[in-house]
Amino acid sequence: MQITLTVYAFIISVLFLLLWSNCEGRESELNYVTCGSLVKLLNTRHNVRLHSHDVKYGSGSGQQSVTGVENADDANSYWQIRGKPGRPCQRGAAVKCGQAVRITHMKTGRNLHTHHFSSPLSNNQEVSAFGENGEGDDLDVWTVQCDSIHWERDEAVRFKHVGTDVFLSVTGEQYGHPIRGQHEVHGMSSPSQHNWWRAMEGVFIQPSQEPLRHDEL
Repeated sequence: MQITLTVYAFIISVLFLLLWSNCEGRESELNYVTCGSLVKLLNTRHNVRLHSHDVKYGSGSGQQSVTGVENADDANSYWQIRGKPGRPCQRGAAVKCGQAVRITHMKTGRNLHTHHFSSPLSNNQEVSAFGENGEGDDLDVWTVQCDSIHWERDEAVRFKHVGTDVFLSVTGEQYGHPIRGQHEVHGMSSPSQHNWWRAMEGVFIQPSQEPLRHDEL
């Protein structure tokens, strides 16, 4: 009888350790932004979320404008994290620091993009949304700059453009009509407090699992 109880206690202990280990691993997975995730990105200096809409710039490239908005509930502020052209990243895999990604606007299917046009308000480098159905060109690629091994969800990161070496930034300039109060988003040549971003609300994809819903989604 004593042996049976000992074996039973041992089995229970092993099962508990396995369950605890699995939960720890699951909790660790949830700490990262992953490929395929749909997120809102907050500029931590100016407290605005990266945003786009089917409104074209009236100058520069004439492409779809990208702005920053204070409203946390705007559905036009969702972006999907994807691999670069020809090299898709594994769905649900944690994005590595230094990894090249595309950031695709959910509502319009256009990619976060920059090029050698001047931005309309600050005369920095224009940032636009470009392409159709998630396909654009090589100027849609950004690297995620962070200090850890992977992009952690509670960590502020920078996005550096591969083609032109600028950082995705906001410095506070605001538009008038027809997008009154929205902030200009542009590219700056140097890292600064104006180009820190944090993942906020979203749907975070896990490997071989259903999307993990977070906050309002």
